[in-house]
Amino acid sequence: MSARFISLEGGEGVGKSTQARRLADALRTRGLDVLLTREPGGSPGAEAIRSLLLEGDANRWSPGAEALLFAAARADHVTRTIDPALSEGQWVICDRFLDSSRAYQGMAGGVGDAAIQNLHQIGSDGRLPDRTLVLALTDTDAAARADARDAGCPDRIGGRASDFHAEVAQAFRDFARDDPERIRLVDASGSEGEVTERLLAALADLLP
Repeated sequence: MSARFISLEGGEGVGKSTQARRLADALRTRGLDVLLTREPGGSPGAEAIRSLLLEGDANRWSPGAEALLFAAARADHVTRTIDPALSEGQWVICDRFLDSSRAYQGMAGGVGDAAIQNLHQIGSDGRLPDRTLVLALTDTDAAARADARDAGCPDRIGGRASDFHAEVAQAFRDFARDDPERIRLVDASGSEGEVTERLLAALADLLP
């Protein structure tokens, strides 16, 4: 059975991590061999970089330095975890991937989309998911969920100003508009079960 690489994307508070776990479980019930992973992280080297990226003051790194760190973490993740799993026929479900760097550092951070994609070509040989599912909420609902999740202690990226996160959300919408074959917007409102069913529907053409 063909391996597939699926990424879940979106801004803060839309439920990516919860839905990544639920989607992996749903695919396993269909008999698929599924690896659930995340970014930044997913391999020993990338997990070491994760703490550098998410801990400390909001201004610890410039957008360019962040972009380089994410690209380095992703390169290790692809080499050590994602590509081996795909070569073994597994489905890989990844909580964030390239499109987060495009949205956060490239667009909202001002580094530029072309620069982010060039780094990805160098570090990860341009590896793209077969399907990217972008969970979408209104800015107000997403902010409320993020506040409840973080209990007043967001990481250094999640704690940025509301206008930054609005730019991130718009970037994801633009990506979906420009690449509708790979990137699908999925309504993240409603119950967890309802959202999972929408994700499965957005993968229907890839499922056995």
